[in-house]
Parts: sequence; C-alpha cells; structure tokens
Amino acid sequence: MTELRRRGGGGDPDSTESISDKEADGDDRLGFPGEGEGDMEGDSKADTPDVPPSADNTPECLNKALEGLSSRWKNWWIRGILSLTMIVGFFLIIYLGPIMLILLVMGIQIKCFHEIITIGYRVYHSYELPWFRTLSWYFLICVNYFFYGETVADYFGVLVQREEPLQFLVRYHRFISFALYLAGFCMFVLSLVKKHYRLQFYMFAWTHVTLLIVVTQSHLVIQNLFEGMIWFILPISTVICNDIMAYLFGFFFGRTPLIKLSPKKTWEGFIGGFFATVAFSFFFAYLLSPYQHFVCPVEYNSETNRFAVECEPSNLFVMQEYTLPAVVQNGVRWKTVNLYPFQIHSIALSSFASLIGPFGGFFASGFKRAFKIKDFADTIPGHGGIMDRFDCQYLMATFVHVYIASFIRGPNPSKVLQQLLLLHPEQQLSIFNMLRNHLQEKGMLPPAVEEAQ
Repeated sequence: MTELRRRGGGGDPDSTESISDKEADGDDRLGFPGEGEGDMEGDSKADTPDVPPSADNTPECLNKALEGLSSRWKNWWIRGILSLTMIVGFFLIIYLGPIMLILLVMGIQIKCFHEIITIGYRVYHSYELPWFRTLSWYFLICVNYFFYGETVADYFGVLVQREEPLQFLVRYHRFISFALYLAGFCMFVLSLVKKHYRLQFYMFAWTHVTLLIVVTQSHLVIQNLFEGMIWFILPISTVICNDIMAYLFGFFFGRTPLIKLSPKKTWEGFIGGFFATVAFSFFFAYLLSPYQHFVCPVEYNSETNRFAVECEPSNLFVMQEYTLPAVVQNGVRWKTVNLYPFQIHSIALSSFASLIGPFGGFFASGFKRAFKIKDFADTIPGHGGIMDRFDCQYLMATFVHVYIASFIRGPNPSKVLQQLLLLHPEQQLSIFNMLRNHLQEKGMLPPAVEEAQ
C-alpha cells in the first residue's frame, strides 16, 4: 500500500493535504535519473523547490481582534473581511471608468506572471544559470506589445490616422512584434549552458505556458470590456459570487468531498454555489441593463480624447415581453413576463462560472500540489496570492470572449471604416464605386443620389 505523507504549508493545519511518495518523488522531478549521459548530470539533482513556509501577513489589528477564536473561525473572518474590502475596491475602480479598469487588468496580469515565474525561478536559481528572469520579463513585454498593439489598431483607428509615428507602428506592428520575439529567442539560445540543457528548455516552456495562461487571457478580458462594461463586470462578479457562496455553503453544510485535488471542496458547496450564482447573475443583469454606461461599447472619442460609453442600446438591453411555458403558467399563474434579453444570456454565463469555472481553481490546486506549496504567494491575508484569486477568472474570460463572438457580436461598422481609412485613395474610390453599384442593384440608393451620379 502506498505510503502517504503530509504536506506542510504553514498557516491553518486544516489546509494540509496528502501526497503520495510516487507523486512527490517521481512526477515532480525536473531531472530524469537513469540517463547516464554527461550533459544530463546536473539535471538529475533537480527536484521540486524548497519553498519557505507562508508568512503570516495578517494585519496586527485583525490578529488582536480575532485572537480568541479557533483557527477555523479566525480564517473565516479574515477571508470575509478581506473579501468585502476587495469587492468595495473593485466597484470603486469601476466608478473611475474604463481606463482604470484596463490598468487594473494589466497590474493583475503582471502580478500573476510574477507569482508563477517566481515558483520556477526557485528551481532555476539554484543552478545559477544566466538570463532566465531577464528573458521571462522580456518575453512578457514582447507579448504585451503584440496584444496591446492589436488593440490600439482595432479601437483607436481615428487617433492612429492623426499621428504619423503611430501609422508606421500599426502598419508594421506584427513584423516588429516578431522581430522582438526573435531577439529574445536568439538570446535564449546563446544562454544555453552545457550539462543543463534539459532544465533550460523546461524553464523556456514554463515561461511560454505562463504567458499563454496569463497574458492571453488578460487580453481577452480587455476585449470583453470594449464590448461594453457589462461584459466585464457581470462575468467577474459571477465568479466572485460563486467563489464566496461555494465557500459559505461548504463551510456550514459541506460533508461530501468533491474532488481529491481540493479536499476542502464539497458537493454541498458546489451545488449551493451554482444556484446562488445563477440567481445573483439574473438579478444583477436586471440592475445593470437599463444604464448606457454599462451596456454601450467602450469607444475612443477623438474630439474629447476620452472614452465614450454613449449609444442607442441594442435589443439585448431593451425590455421584452416573453410568454411563459404552459407548465410554468399553471404554477405561477402568470402568462407573460418582462425581461431584458441579456438576463437570459446571464444564465448561460453564470452556469459556466459555476459548473466549469471552478475547474480553473482545480487546475491551480493541482499545480500547487505538484510543487508542494499552499498558495502562489502571500499577497492577500487569508487568500494567498493574486493568482489564487484569479485562477477561475481567466477561464471565464475566454468563455465570455467566445460567447460574444459566437452568439452576440455582428459586423462592426466602425472597425470596417477604420480599415477603409488605412487604404490608399484609389482603393477607397474603388470600394466606393463597388458599394454604390451594389446598393443601386438592391434598390436601396435614393433616386436623387443616382441622378447626381
């Protein structure tokens, strides 16, 4: 029978988990014993990093106020107080507008990248090999340059047309991005050190997977924001709600373990969190839908040099009357109900946040278990690192982006116009004539316009 051993992580003893010797001594190794080639000698000594116990960074005032409580209830109050603080801060940033939200996403992205890379650096640093940390941050800059350059080209076309340097950067943006990446690639090849090739390629892959998980998903969060702040606020809020409600239901009613990767997760918390999140999302969508500030696409106004969120709301955010199914009519004695169509979409978003979103957390739990760490960092007392709070958010961001592209977004006239403005005058005239002929054939061009031509 496989012998089990306890994983120490500091903090609450309830958080300890069992890890088999096979997992600890086999799958977690960076080196692969049994390969006697000379250039692999250094790799055979590699193992999981010696991670120091998590520091207790709880504010002293909270420690004194809660010193009479058991560790279980003390952790409950710390998590609750810090959660409320973060929620208030989140809504304050929403009040400050889209620019602050974009800066918030970028700050979270950088911190999450730092937390994951630091775990890898604890292994890599022991060999005193050059350039890993420098190259990791260099690749982060390159990838951000590529993604945010694409955003500038898509959403700031009018501004680009006014500035000659920006026109050059946008026109050759992808070539410049590729050249920057090639420079980093060449620096990595030059940094290869004999006897440690395997480990260096391991860390090269570590950096790229981290970029894929963190930077790509944060870019999608910003893309969702430009579709309308409601597509940013509601998904994030549903994940937060599910996290809180699953924790509360599990804390008070949890009895049945859900998954071995997270021994504290229970079926009671999972199911209770689902129903609470769907209800919250449905009513929160009702509260946000009437306001242009939340439902209008975020666009840059070149005249005021500010982001504008004014528009004629789409049909998604116009109250509609729906006829209830006969079975429901017999139960509630209502024949019709008035809803915003977006409320129906909110059910799909909240269902994903409750049923699939937690798997982002399970994935993170597996990652932490593999490296025998309790949290990614100790940035937030009672919660761990920033990545511990946003492991589900990134998965949600991808779903929302795909959902909008598949079921919501149609052709965007403003983006088409921006592309047309980048063409040469002869090309623009050719397109104008083609469009005019097409409209004349459809009978949509007014006769007066036809005569003038």
